[in-house]
Amino acid sequence: MTSLEEARALLADFPVVDGHNDLPWALRNQVRYDLDARDIAVHQNAHLHTDIPRLREGGVGAQYWSVYVRSDLPDAVPATLEQIDCVRQLLARYPADLAPALTAADMEKARQDGRIASLMGAEGGHSIANSLGTLRGLYNLGVRYMTLTHNDNNDWADSATDEPNVGGLSAFGREVVREMNRLGMLVDLSHVAATTMRDALDVTSAPVVFSHSSSRAVCDHPRNIPDDVLERLPGNGGVAMVTFVPKFVLQAAVDWTAAADENMRAHGLHHLETTPEAMKVHRAFEERNPRPVATVSTVADHLDHMRAVAGIDHLGIGGDYDGTAFTPDGLNDVSGYPNLVAELLDRGWSKPDLAKLTWQNSVRVLGAAEDVARDLQATRAPSNATIESLDG
Repeated sequence: MTSLEEARALLADFPVVDGHNDLPWALRNQVRYDLDARDIAVHQNAHLHTDIPRLREGGVGAQYWSVYVRSDLPDAVPATLEQIDCVRQLLARYPADLAPALTAADMEKARQDGRIASLMGAEGGHSIANSLGTLRGLYNLGVRYMTLTHNDNNDWADSATDEPNVGGLSAFGREVVREMNRLGMLVDLSHVAATTMRDALDVTSAPVVFSHSSSRAVCDHPRNIPDDVLERLPGNGGVAMVTFVPKFVLQAAVDWTAAADENMRAHGLHHLETTPEAMKVHRAFEERNPRPVATVSTVADHLDHMRAVAGIDHLGIGGDYDGTAFTPDGLNDVSGYPNLVAELLDRGWSKPDLAKLTWQNSVRVLGAAEDVARDLQATRAPSNATIESLDG
C-alpha cells in the first residue's frame, strides 16, 4: 500500500476537521449567494476551491465555515448575519452531505452518519460591534468560534497586521474573552498580534484555537504563532491549526505577496479580493513576476516544528480555502488533504498521531470549551458590560 493509499484509509476513519474555509465569502463575492450559479453538489473547479465532491475526495469530516466579513465594511453585523444565512442555506440545500453541528457530540454523530459536520466561525471581533449582546446573538445562531481580530485592529484587540493600539487586549477585550468562555464559544487567536495572543491566554479559562495559523519560527510573518505562544498550548489545552496560505508558510512568498498586494491596490482593488476581475490582475502580475511556490512539504515543515514545540495533542488543520488567491502545489483545493497526510506518514508520523491531527484534537477542544461553559454558567450571569464602562 502506498503512503497515499494509507492516508486515504486513515481519513476514512479519522477525517479532517478543517478550522477555516471562506466559501460563504466567495459565494457572496462571486454570485451574491445565488447557489444555483455555484451548485457545490458538482465540481466548481473553475470558480472555487470547495465543493462537495472534492470535500469527499479530500476526506473532510468536519468544516468550520467562516462567516467572515471585511473589517472596513460599515455594516459588519448585518453582513455577518448574511454570511450565517448563507451557511444555513447550504445546510438546507445539501442535507445528505452537510450536517449542522453545534457540539463535539454533533461532530461525532455526523462522522458516524457519513456526513460532513458543519460549524461556523466568525472571523473578526468587528462582527460584534463592541456588543456582548451581539456576541451572544451570534452564538445563539450557531457560531462556535470568533477570531478576535481580522487584518485590522478593533477597538479592544490588536491585530497582527496593524499598528499596535491597545497593547493586546483592552479591559473590554478581556471581558469579551470571559464571555466567550461562559458561552462555550472558542477563542480564536489567528490574525491577532502576539501581545493579544498572550493576553488572551492569560485571561481564558477554556482552551483556545488558532483556526488557520502556522509557525513564525519557520516563516517569519506576523500572522504566524511565535514559539513562546505555542509552548503555552499544553497548559491551556488549545489547538493550533496549520494553514496552507503560501504567504504565511513560505518565506520567499512573503516579499512577493507584499508586491502583489501593492499591485492590487494600484488597480483600485482590495488586496484580498478573489473576484474574476481581481484574479485577472493577479495573473497578469504573476506572469511578469513568477510566484514562489509552496508545496505539501512546506506545510509539513511547519507541522514538524509545531509538534516539536507544542506537542501532538495541540495540532490541527485550517486550510483557508476560498480565502486565498494561491495555494500550495499538492494542496490546490479541498481534495488535497490526503497528500499532506501521506507526506507526514513518509516523515514517520504514526497513525494514532495523525488521527489526533486530523480529527481528535479539534473535537476534544470544542468539547472542553463546552465543559468550561457548563461550569461557568452555573456561577456567572451574562455580562452586560460596555466598552465605555470598561475602557473609558
